[in-house]
Amino acid sequence: MNNLFRSVKPVETNFKPDASIVVFSGAVEEFIAQIPDRSIALVITSPPYNLGKEYEDRVSIEEYLQSQSRLIAQLYRVLRENGSLCWQVGNFVEKGEVYPLDILYYPIFKALGMQLRNRIIWKFGHGLHAAKRFSGRYETILWFTKSDEYVFNLDAVRVPAKYPGKRHFKGPNKGKPSGNPLGKNPSDVWEIVVQDWDELVWDIPNVKSNHPEKTIHPCQFPIELVERCVLALTNEDDWVFDPYMGVGSALIAAIMHNRRAVGCEKESAYVEIARQRITSYFNGTLRYRPLGKPVYQPTGRERVAQIPDEWKEAMPTRLVERKGEYE
Repeated sequence: MNNLFRSVKPVETNFKPDASIVVFSGAVEEFIAQIPDRSIALVITSPPYNLGKEYEDRVSIEEYLQSQSRLIAQLYRVLRENGSLCWQVGNFVEKGEVYPLDILYYPIFKALGMQLRNRIIWKFGHGLHAAKRFSGRYETILWFTKSDEYVFNLDAVRVPAKYPGKRHFKGPNKGKPSGNPLGKNPSDVWEIVVQDWDELVWDIPNVKSNHPEKTIHPCQFPIELVERCVLALTNEDDWVFDPYMGVGSALIAAIMHNRRAVGCEKESAYVEIARQRITSYFNGTLRYRPLGKPVYQPTGRERVAQIPDEWKEAMPTRLVERKGEYE
């Protein structure tokens, strides 16, 4: 928890070009007409997955993609020429069959002339356990740009080099350090914070159970998932837009790094929570997982980490041995 008091910025209910924060209560289709052409530096969101959750209408995958296509065309309109769009999705599952949404979305963005810069993998350690397929433990972020000229602040998101002492072994730079003193490129497979961004896979805990950011939203965006995108793909005072803002995690990530934030959400309960969380951030009481905090690793001595007596005879020897390696 951060107890630093910050200067409070007003939260507008409709888009204003000179605003700092805009939170719209209503459907994105109603709101997006307010946003001027080519004004947003970064669109970042996790759209409804058509999974039949309480805030979604379950429709056919074809109808779902058609409706998303109409919205994406409007997002393209409001995106700056040097802007980026980050579309975070998982899989649509029906009758046990997996439909990879990032692959199904790809033609929609390409039809608008957008260019895919990275397909980023977000790995997390917990989720529902499947019985007839391997349990899903990742989602993807499609990073598209509108043109070949786009904002990319690599230095703002470099990670510590694993071998900073490596040197060129031949050529004109023989004997000189071969890396960058600012760190290395984090790559497109992100396991954030295992060793303070030292690894290459984004392993950001999803917002479940005792996560400090947990609210009533069933599929909440972790703030730190957005932060690296905000730092790399925008500059200070740029607009960051989440068209499905939920409880406002993307907006908070933008505000934290001195960007202007705009979002909309049709569920009024989530809008109220988003407003409360923004207020909590400014008064220093917001609970959130700091960027770079290591993922908790059990020591093996915790009660919940012990093998139950009832399992000891049935548990394969190879699993018992592997568990011992971590203790």
